[in-house]
Amino acid sequence: MNAPSGGETVQRSAAAGMAQKRDAGNVHLDVAGLTKAYKGKFAIEGVGFKVRAGEFVAVLGPSGAGKTTLFRCMTGLLTPDRGTVKLADLDVMQLHGRERRHVAVVFQQFNLVSRLSALGNVLAGRLGYVPAWRGWARRFERGDRLLALDCLDRVGLLDKAGQRADTLSGGEQQRVAIARALAQQPDAIVADEPVASLDPKIGSGILDLLRGICHRDGVAVVCSLHQMQFAQTYADRIVGLANGRLVVDMPAGAFDTATAAQLYGGAELRSMLD
Repeated sequence: MNAPSGGETVQRSAAAGMAQKRDAGNVHLDVAGLTKAYKGKFAIEGVGFKVRAGEFVAVLGPSGAGKTTLFRCMTGLLTPDRGTVKLADLDVMQLHGRERRHVAVVFQQFNLVSRLSALGNVLAGRLGYVPAWRGWARRFERGDRLLALDCLDRVGLLDKAGQRADTLSGGEQQRVAIARALAQQPDAIVADEPVASLDPKIGSGILDLLRGICHRDGVAVVCSLHQMQFAQTYADRIVGLANGRLVVDMPAGAFDTATAAQLYGGAELRSMLD
């Protein structure tokens, strides 16, 4: 495959309106009173917080705190017993089919189609914009291909566009997943432990990418993390869950050891710091 040069790709897709800056006053994610129980036991209870457009929020908490249940409810993959998730004037729980393009999800295990190329996987982010028959036949228009190439360029993988996903390294696969999310042109990105399976140096690069997308494109980003140091370095704000309840909501710069001890408990905190 002969891909356009990086400069040509950026120029053409920019002309098509790629990466338009959102209005921080109007576009935001509003999580209110989310509650979900399994067999009578609460996984999350009354969890609520808001995320502005262009704000990077990290979600921390010990194992079993309810982070995965929260994220599944936030993305419409799980129906809560109570509560709402609003994206601007959209009810995330009511989004179906193509409407789901407004919220992009980045998973821990990448969720790529291994037999497809990097470009083919990124083009999946355009399915919410094209007629169904084009998606099934994978007959995307030139504009969609240029936009997908631009997304690969932004994550530093334009030269890997034609390479099968299963031949890429773990860090490269996660970059392809982020490019796919970018191709959706979403209003919010929800990233569930996106660096958990990567070494710290590669993980740092992934979070730097997400933060850049957040601040440059005005996308609201919510990212669950195990590493406090990553949250303090890359997030604008930190929210923390313990026993299914929200116990921390503060600027990342204010999150200190005392707050971490409140969130994790002394023993678990010491094991994390060792």
